[in-house]
Amino acid sequence: MKNRFLKYVRMSAVLVALTACAPTEAGAKGDNVLTEQEQREGWKLLWDGKTTKGWRGAKIQTFPEKGWVIQNGILKVLPSDGGESTNGGDIVTEKKYANFILKVDFKITEGANSGIKYFVDSELNKGEGSAIGCEFQILDDERHPDAKLGVKGNRKLASLYDLIPAPEKKPFKIGEFNTATIIVKGNHVEHWLNGELMVKYNRNSQQWNALVAYSKYNKWPDFGNLKEGSFMAGEIAGMINEKKSCKEIVEGMANKCEELLKAANSRLA
Repeated sequence: MKNRFLKYVRMSAVLVALTACAPTEAGAKGDNVLTEQEQREGWKLLWDGKTTKGWRGAKIQTFPEKGWVIQNGILKVLPSDGGESTNGGDIVTEKKYANFILKVDFKITEGANSGIKYFVDSELNKGEGSAIGCEFQILDDERHPDAKLGVKGNRKLASLYDLIPAPEKKPFKIGEFNTATIIVKGNHVEHWLNGELMVKYNRNSQQWNALVAYSKYNKWPDFGNLKEGSFMAGEIAGMINEKKSCKEIVEGMANKCEELLKAANSRLA
């Protein structure tokens, strides 16, 4: 019975997450626009498709003056020297989030390495390198050397970077738009790629803290256990295009979803 309910929870969550509009060609009519139904359900656009409003550099209070451009409704990371956050730098949301369903349509070029971070604390790392947070890894697994590092593939596409590997077989196409979805309800977190579950875990637990202790994040106090944090789009090596259908479910919708799941549990009992 427990397994049946957990399956229903996951399916319900992803059905909510995938109500967002499907990827279309850049600049197409209706792209990055919420439907009336999405607005009623509580979706919020994280990027307006035109400006840098709501975003800033991870280590500065303004948007980076270089490294990022907006072209034809697409936010693009420009080619860098291969270093970590050495061109324009990472960008983060000005707002912080706790319970959410985050959806990002992205397209990478060959050899790209980037990521989508959440529960980011931009105050943790003021030195060189990227801002600190849990990361949905975005990588060209076939061409970037980072795919061969880490443990059991935990630095490959859709993995929780350096912590939990995604399955080796993934529904991904390079050169096309793909959809990354991150679902957080309390301490439970899931990574989805193009509608398929890749990773799931629970923060603020003994198992989680032990996992972090054996990772590159062990030097950061209480990593991943923040009550709330910013979202971050990474600027690392290679090139990544991020389409602007990134949406967030506000707390009210999370509560509504929880009520639906409780009703489902009652029917399955």
